[in-house]
Amino acid sequence: MIMLIYEKYELYDSHTVGELVEIDKCFFGSVTVGERGQIVIPAEARAELGMMPGDKLVIMKHPHHNGLLVAKLDGMRMFLNELAASLERVDKEDAS
Repeated sequence: MIMLIYEKYELYDSHTVGELVEIDKCFFGSVTVGERGQIVIPAEARAELGMMPGDKLVIMKHPHHNGLLVAKLDGMRMFLNELAASLERVDKEDAS
């Protein structure tokens, strides 16, 4: 699942079109970076997001803030496919 910032205190869930999610419901706590640079994803977050041992995750720098974006690889792929389909629809609308 990928969440996009929509407004200051709400997030847009890309898998539930038009549904806004309160930011408080997206907070799972905090973690500490270990000596080897590792963090532990909280169990509640793993359960809610369906993260299982062996899942591939995409780690990206946030484009505007000092932080990281983390998403399951299959979720990122689905998001990019949805984005590509939306861009194709825009191109077709512009051509007509």
